[in-house]
Amino acid sequence: MRGFPWGYRMRSRSTVVVFLAVVLFGVWMPATLRATDVASSVHEHVLSNGLKVLLVENTKAPVVTIQIWYKVGSRNEVMGRAGLSHMLEHMMFKGTERNPKGTFSRTIRKNGGNDNAFTSQDFTAYFENLAADRVELALALEADRMQGLLLDEKEFQLEREVVKEERRLRIEDDPQSSLVEMLFAQAFMAHPYHWPVIGWFSDLQAMTLEDLKSYYDTHYSPNNATLIIVGDIKAETLLPTIKRLFEPIPKGPAAPPQRVVEPEQRGERRFMLKRTAELPFVMFGYRTPNYSSEDAYALTILESILSHGKTSRLYRSLVYEQKIALAVGAEYSLLQAEPQLFYCFAVVKPGAKTEEVEQAVYREFERLQQAAPTEQELQRAKNQVEAEYIFGQDSNFRQAMLLGEAETVGAGWRHIDKFLEKIRGVTAQDVQRVARQYLTADNRTVGILVPMAEPREASVSMESR
Repeated sequence: MRGFPWGYRMRSRSTVVVFLAVVLFGVWMPATLRATDVASSVHEHVLSNGLKVLLVENTKAPVVTIQIWYKVGSRNEVMGRAGLSHMLEHMMFKGTERNPKGTFSRTIRKNGGNDNAFTSQDFTAYFENLAADRVELALALEADRMQGLLLDEKEFQLEREVVKEERRLRIEDDPQSSLVEMLFAQAFMAHPYHWPVIGWFSDLQAMTLEDLKSYYDTHYSPNNATLIIVGDIKAETLLPTIKRLFEPIPKGPAAPPQRVVEPEQRGERRFMLKRTAELPFVMFGYRTPNYSSEDAYALTILESILSHGKTSRLYRSLVYEQKIALAVGAEYSLLQAEPQLFYCFAVVKPGAKTEEVEQAVYREFERLQQAAPTEQELQRAKNQVEAEYIFGQDSNFRQAMLLGEAETVGAGWRHIDKFLEKIRGVTAQDVQRVARQYLTADNRTVGILVPMAEPREASVSMESR
């Protein structure tokens, strides 16, 4: 249930990429490590204005996580305005009449907590972590900016420059991130997964304050959001407070549905990116289904077999045995609103050829297509996935994130209790079948980063004339 590393954008004065850690686990798992029934611990309520509230009581420590998830991400944007969701996330910290600019975060910090936000292709979420006896403070702040955000032209102009600088640092100056961006732009020709969460430079420049106001009015309403609180709370005691703070906010218009369906891919797509870089880098993206398909669970196990740990197939073959790559990996996230990419990547070792690495990756795919994984290999992969899931539930923040992600992408928060059962039911033949069905030449998009020499300084160039 990992998120797409290049997809999340988290605000920390400047945006940073969220990497969700992978817990590596062996074949044996202690009997004490068994997943809890998450659904039985959730108290669900829907307020009169449509705001869904999920409360989870966890008294292990006197702390609490408050998260508000809005069902809006880059997939809800329109051509020519890529980056609206992320820009609005930044503007949500610019204040309201009741709480002027800087008050929100300063108040949370003064009360011993921290706050932040993140934007993805499918959602935008805001959170606060603080002592349990300060929960009402954070709720009041969130309720205030759900309806009272001040969108000022001067602040917008300043923040747009901040986001443009983010793009320079995170994408333009990072060749690997640039390749990822191009991979999605090539793999999705019609669907809005085509454009990056942070937006294109041209779209950021064309964006107006009126665009943001319209976007805020359309998507930031209680009936398009989920409030999640996990920690040392009493649901029955806290619910009246939530109603008092949030029910006065009027219900907003129904957000326009996203109806674009990506056409079937009918052949391999390839591109090369020539950039100043130290090493070649290659990525392979395969169009795959999301949580709505039973294949999603076999794809999750396939990802683990290919890339989790030093005993994984890609690492063992390319890094350890053939010594042609410095790093390899694969990613698949079933919790996406729309069908997404199963992708792999490899950092080419100095002296090795990109073509050699590419063919080595394909050979590992072919091995799985021709022969199912062994039972030991299959069980190891299941244990890795299960361990990551279980350990994740030990964190208030991660548990809230899992509930929020499942609820916001359309799966519903109850979906997460089916996850382990489905994972345990995956067979070796299921893994072989999805490898055959999706890891095909006609279904792949290949991007290759070609390192170029560092350009000479202008002054040196002039002296040589």
